[in-house]
Amino acid sequence: MAERENRGRGRNREEQTPEFADRLVAINRVSKTTKGGKNFGFAALVVVGDQKGRVGFGKGKAKEVPEAIRKATEQAKRQMIRVALKDGRTLHHDVEGRHGAGKVVMRQAPQGTGIIAGGPMRAVFEMLGVQDVVSKSIGSANPYNMIRATMNGLQKEQSPRNVAQRRGKKVADILPKRDDAPAADAAPAEAEA
Repeated sequence: MAERENRGRGRNREEQTPEFADRLVAINRVSKTTKGGKNFGFAALVVVGDQKGRVGFGKGKAKEVPEAIRKATEQAKRQMIRVALKDGRTLHHDVEGRHGAGKVVMRQAPQGTGIIAGGPMRAVFEMLGVQDVVSKSIGSANPYNMIRATMNGLQKEQSPRNVAQRRGKKVADILPKRDDAPAADAAPAEAEA
């Protein structure tokens, strides 16, 4: 009987292989004043992502730190959003996000730039799978508001494929045409003459 239960647990553990990475952004000690004194607890802020274009954040409160982190991770997995990435490494276009007094500006970047972002925003980009981005937080430095503003901006992100589909056109019709190749071929011919 016990052997059968163990096999079931092991199989369940294999099914729950961590496909998501998580990052603890902030942990606060919080207290509630009651008639008998103060009750202390902990609040955790966690960012979860698959590093392939999906990210979410969550917060959890509990009497113990591990339980607060577990609750925050569960909430983050339920609130995940999908973001279209250009070449799987950067944003398609510059975007702003807002939440309360917090404002963030996120800009696409050339390959090799890396993640130029502070604190909570860096955690979101790393869990999202962005490799090159330049961002700036303006206003609130509260990690909760910074993450919410970042998520707000990422939800505004649109890929050329989404825009083309909405307009009923092809992606090639929307993107600007590049005539760089003929100009490069013409330059050496002029040099020979």
